[in-house]
Amino acid sequence: MSLPAAFVVVIMIWSTTPLAIQWSALGAGFSFAVLARMTLGVLLCGGLMVVLRIPFPLHTKARYSYLVSGLSMFGAMSLTYWSAQYISSGMISVLFGLSPLITSLGAVWWLKEEALTANKIIGMLLGFAGLLLVFYGGFSLGAGAPLGLLALFGAVIMQSLGLVGIKRVGDDSPPLATTLGSLLVALPLFFAVWWLADGHWPISLPVRVEAAIVYLGLFGSVLGFALYYYMIKHLEAGRVALITLITPVMALLLGHGLNNEKVLLHVWIGTALIMLGLYLHCWRRVPPV
Repeated sequence: MSLPAAFVVVIMIWSTTPLAIQWSALGAGFSFAVLARMTLGVLLCGGLMVVLRIPFPLHTKARYSYLVSGLSMFGAMSLTYWSAQYISSGMISVLFGLSPLITSLGAVWWLKEEALTANKIIGMLLGFAGLLLVFYGGFSLGAGAPLGLLALFGAVIMQSLGLVGIKRVGDDSPPLATTLGSLLVALPLFFAVWWLADGHWPISLPVRVEAAIVYLGLFGSVLGFALYYYMIKHLEAGRVALITLITPVMALLLGHGLNNEKVLLHVWIGTALIMLGLYLHCWRRVPPV
């Protein structure tokens, strides 16, 4: 798949994933929802590799890559699913819109990709000012919203630093193999969380919940992550994260239109500041797709 097509597909998947995460946990619990998604992802990814005869490398760099990406996936997804109990799907995407800023900092320190210029620093300051406004709006959304936002910010940090870590390892394994390796590392950890947090296997699930889990397992875990790793291998870490420049606004609109989610004025202003900060931070670094 070409890089432009990969960008479009990932933007679509990442825009709809927060809403699907919320729907998948209704009546199933956050720990079962993420465990079911990742289990389905392993089965689908493994099946595709067999059918397409894609090798599964086990050399040193590959193992390091699976470990780094798997631990990053576990931390980010666990915190995201837990926080989705308290905050809207749109706010999930808004906070993940900060990932280019955090990724850029990690890339400067660990990868020596690009130095911090005045534009980038101003963009970061605007982005984090937007984050403060989103947090301020979160205090009006319920008792658990601030803690949910804090957990989600931790998820953003883990995903962003995981991206930088994968680039630092520099593994050249097929993207689908990296996806499967990451899922295999993360799956036992998701099982442990489910066992400790709940341990209950739902007897029946609403159709919407089942559809959301299947969608996330197929598109979110397999196609989305495979294209994500594909772009990581061909682009700088900061440029891969640019896809989050579009997804927050799309996710806010989807959550408001399809899930009747309340979007406060503080959140809209904070989102605008984050988008402006990303623009200033990245406007000269448009990916060569």
